[in-house]
Amino acid sequence: MNYESTVESEPQAVETEGVTARPRRLAIIGAIAAVVLIGALYYFMHGSGEDADALASDQAGQIPRVTVVTPGKTTVEGQIEATGTLAPRREIPVGSVGEGGRVVSVPVDEGDWVRKGQVLAVIDRSVQVQQIDGARAQIGVAQADLNLAQSNLDRALKLVDRGFISKADVDRLTSTRDAARARVQVARATLGELQARTARLNIYAPESGLVLTRAVEPGQSVTGGGTPLFTIAKGGEMELKAMLGEEDLAKVHVGAIATVTPVSSSKSFEGQVWQIAPTIDQQSRQGEARIALAYAPELRPGGFASATLNSGAVSAPLLPESAILNDAKGSYVYVIGKEDRVVRRPVKTGLVTANGIAVTEGLSGTEQVVLRAGGFLNPGDKVKPARAK
Repeated sequence: MNYESTVESEPQAVETEGVTARPRRLAIIGAIAAVVLIGALYYFMHGSGEDADALASDQAGQIPRVTVVTPGKTTVEGQIEATGTLAPRREIPVGSVGEGGRVVSVPVDEGDWVRKGQVLAVIDRSVQVQQIDGARAQIGVAQADLNLAQSNLDRALKLVDRGFISKADVDRLTSTRDAARARVQVARATLGELQARTARLNIYAPESGLVLTRAVEPGQSVTGGGTPLFTIAKGGEMELKAMLGEEDLAKVHVGAIATVTPVSSSKSFEGQVWQIAPTIDQQSRQGEARIALAYAPELRPGGFASATLNSGAVSAPLLPESAILNDAKGSYVYVIGKEDRVVRRPVKTGLVTANGIAVTEGLSGTEQVVLRAGGFLNPGDKVKPARAK
């Protein structure tokens, strides 16, 4: 009997063990599910970088909470970004204005500073020197004739009262004296002309400034009125020819301050708008604003540079970048409408500052704007707005 009772009791023990293991497995599964759920909630609330309130709606269909901000209006300095090419503000081409000749020496080079009247190139003047010497000799001959004619006239005037010289002889001698005096003046004028021509053989700097180009070498023959041999930037002053769209060009005025940064340098330079183009290019729809700059070695003509121009103060709402969305239709934000439903609002952005992006059109500043997670919302969604701290 003991044997039979033992055999019959074993299945009961197995059955009891199976009943006990099942709740354990369910408990383990439940714990794993709880961990996964907590991890998912933590990810959505902290890991994605989007608005945690907007993503915290639970599986029971609760209304999502979104953080909103009422931006108001802030006064900021308007700025316009532009690009352009550096160039001399006043570029002076310099060529030979004399008769020309063979170049003897060129004492200046590109990059040199020159003063007004400084010799840029010396032209051979050996022939002109001989002509000047001949003109001086002609003055001596004419002066000798004048002296003789004057002496003859003086003697005649002493004898006319005694009757030895007639009035007609005096007139003749006076005429001879006047002709000799005229010949002296002609000789002197001829000498002055030769000297002036000789002085114009050399090439001089018409203004003080920086030599940009040199297109002549010793031994080269040059002619008057030919192509420019030098180019000088007057005073070394430069300018940036900034290209602006029609709308931006209308906001810029003469005297506006600009900050210019050449591509070849990280250093920035302050300039001032001194001229605005009166016309717009029909192809590019852009106009030119010329920004005057003082000389600096980093400002090389022909180089490319960017500029930031002040366009006056602007009063507009400021929003963080996360609040402004973009799609094929343009920029927009989500605002809270009636019954706390999301409304899409097209906007136009302007100046980008350290405090946010200025919204120039589309907002008055009194709206409740969704601060983040707008990409997970759709127009008409009902939300629970929470003001940003």
